[in-house]
Amino acid sequence: MQVKLLPTPEQAAALTDTLHRVNTAANQVSAVAFEQFGLRGRELPLRTLCYGDLKAGGLGAQAAQHVIKRVVDAYTTLRANLRNGNFGSPASKRRRKAEAKPIVFRADAAHTFDDRNLSWQLDAGTVSIWTVAGRCKNLRFVCSPDQAKMLAAHRKGESDLVHRDGKWFLLATCDVPEPQVYEPVDWVGVDRGIVNLATTSDGDNHQGRRLDRYRRWQARKRAELQATRTRAAARLLKKRARRETRHARHVNHTIAKQVVAVAARTGRGIALEELGGIRGRVTVPRDQRARLSSWPFQQLGAFIAYKAQRAGVPYLEVDPAYTSQRCPRCGHTARTNRPTRDDFCCRRCGLAGPADVVAGVNVRDRARSAWVFVNMPQPAPA
Repeated sequence: MQVKLLPTPEQAAALTDTLHRVNTAANQVSAVAFEQFGLRGRELPLRTLCYGDLKAGGLGAQAAQHVIKRVVDAYTTLRANLRNGNFGSPASKRRRKAEAKPIVFRADAAHTFDDRNLSWQLDAGTVSIWTVAGRCKNLRFVCSPDQAKMLAAHRKGESDLVHRDGKWFLLATCDVPEPQVYEPVDWVGVDRGIVNLATTSDGDNHQGRRLDRYRRWQARKRAELQATRTRAAARLLKKRARRETRHARHVNHTIAKQVVAVAARTGRGIALEELGGIRGRVTVPRDQRARLSSWPFQQLGAFIAYKAQRAGVPYLEVDPAYTSQRCPRCGHTARTNRPTRDDFCCRRCGLAGPADVVAGVNVRDRARSAWVFVNMPQPAPA
């Protein structure tokens, strides 16, 4: 849950100094961790080596503990990314660069607070937070009524202090109980694409034309700024990139909310194609590569999955092979069944319709079979 802080100039200065100090300390701990253990960040030895120095440097006890934990978590994430090949092959330049030096934290990177150094006064709309200049009390925050109810009922654990675009935010962790997943009466198949971001087996079509047009406009502005090659242009490029990301996220949230609402209202489950690794499998013309790389299919799938989980809606991912080439009526599968990108026409039985809707129907049919298999009683062990 993200809430916006409204600090006074004095409070803002204290928060800025706090982030700079804790991230400088994190860089020092990261250097020690890399020198002593390489990429294997170990929490207990690091506490022994660094806790005293952090306390002597002006950090509180909890802040020092969180700095060490942040460093350990950062190295854990780096090892996972290396193991999963996210930095390329062992011989790639990017991977060798990541393995050759300690992790560095930005001066304004987010920092974690728990209930010992951050307290919420929800009725007053304020928080009290630890800073290097002392306890900062009566720091105002604003949020919607629904967010306030969520904070009051489900806030639990740690919160992150974030400084972004000159504004201050707190990202609070809320532990929301999950409702029991109901037995679906049927399934809503969802086909994800670039031209049509999501098309359901019911025929609901969420087009990506506006998002694509917005991205092209942003690309033209980005090219103009890149041509100036100034520091101001570089800052503006980062700001525009964040704005474009937020716009795409908003579009995906809207689509996911509508899909889950339809499924919950009709007592059905949601089925999507499992598209992991599709960018590595699919080849497109050179002028289409940027469009494919900016396709936010994974984020849309993640949004649908977590919104379905919160609503108790069953969710499945099925095999995506030939969903746009297979006839859902007779089962005939051929590339010629799809003469154009938008149209489907079965060469055997003559079934015709929008290609994306047909793909959604095939996803729905595969979910029916998969759900029966998943819920099939398993034989008792001998």
